[in-house]
Amino acid sequence: MLKNLRIRKFEPEEEYVYFTYSIKNSEREKSKELIKEYRTLLQKAIDYLWSLTKIQVRKKNGNYKITLPKKREVYKPLRDELEKINHLASHYVDKAINNAFSIITSWRKRAIKGRASIEKPTLKKAYVKVKSTLRKVVGESVRITVRPHEYITFSWSKSWFSRRVRELELGEPIIKEEKVYLPFRYKLPWATPVNFLAIDSNLYTLDAYDGEKFVTISLKQLYSLKYSMEVKRAKVQSFASKHTKRGRELLRKYSHRERNRVLDFVHKFVNTLLDLYPVTFFAVEKLDKESMFKDANDSLSRKISRTVWGSIHKVLEYKAPLYGSFVKEVNPYLTSRSCPRCGFVSRKVGKTFECERCGFKLDRQLNASLNIYLKMCGFPHIRDVPRVWVGVIPLMGRRGMNVRDFGEAQGLRIDIKYHEIL
Repeated sequence: MLKNLRIRKFEPEEEYVYFTYSIKNSEREKSKELIKEYRTLLQKAIDYLWSLTKIQVRKKNGNYKITLPKKREVYKPLRDELEKINHLASHYVDKAINNAFSIITSWRKRAIKGRASIEKPTLKKAYVKVKSTLRKVVGESVRITVRPHEYITFSWSKSWFSRRVRELELGEPIIKEEKVYLPFRYKLPWATPVNFLAIDSNLYTLDAYDGEKFVTISLKQLYSLKYSMEVKRAKVQSFASKHTKRGRELLRKYSHRERNRVLDFVHKFVNTLLDLYPVTFFAVEKLDKESMFKDANDSLSRKISRTVWGSIHKVLEYKAPLYGSFVKEVNPYLTSRSCPRCGFVSRKVGKTFECERCGFKLDRQLNASLNIYLKMCGFPHIRDVPRVWVGVIPLMGRRGMNVRDFGEAQGLRIDIKYHEIL
């Protein structure tokens, strides 16, 4: 019986995170020729697939029934047709066929939903997506084969991201006339987070709790950046109302500048945070700005509009796997009004939360981060699960409300107690 028993070893699935960086096209003349030849192949493949596509109108609802040719049946004859006009390496023919199928399939989905016209899709933007067999990484550069013994080389050695991609694997580069896009992938390490950090997002600060102390990070610099750019954009908008063409160009310029400066600040901020807390389980609030605007006045609405909580959370979720960390979204409902010791929900809360049942006192924002920490760890309050409750006992007294220094904190100890319900 045991001879036929097969023992399978558990092998975790490989997971990757993808990053895409862009560099200037330093070989424009050679790239133009490559793009032109590849565009001819791709458009020829689309024309061939379009000739075999069947479009029918349904009588009942008036929708379209679109039948595409099967890839198995047309791949070989289509490849033979493209080889007759191909002046590049033969692998570009395979890539053109695959891209043509993806373009036709995407068009079919949009046409059935009424989002695209029933006309043959055409190529508006010229590009080349290089197959992995046609590129070779040499140091901090990639060599792309155009024809046998003819190559184009692109280097990223002097770019700002050159230090970050040393441990990353290059995918299929995308060549355009002005830029070259380099997609990299990173294999996620199988590591268990050793730290926990719960973050409460506020207008000017991020208040966090890591299980031992509170950490308050100021966002006033980012807020002032958004405010100053908003003032400049208002002046440009008044100028655009009088000078239409020039005003539109200036408005587009300042809008791009604002977005780039904010994203630059957010990326640097997240990099610093991940350096301080590597291999960490982050808990962030799942916030909805639209619902906040309903209950806010005009002044508060303008302040909320200047916040970039969503960008910080997205970039943190995007970069956390590089440091062996994970991000979890937590429902922020009643986190600033609930008592972390007994679970009592207060109706009105000022700057300081004070529990009416047990007398627990703490800064409102710090109390919210503490409750987010408890939710992240899966500890319920007494009203959620009657048999289990979590108590938080202050060790160093209540923290001063006027002090907002980075790293100053009040130590807390979490006690889990079990009670039998009679």
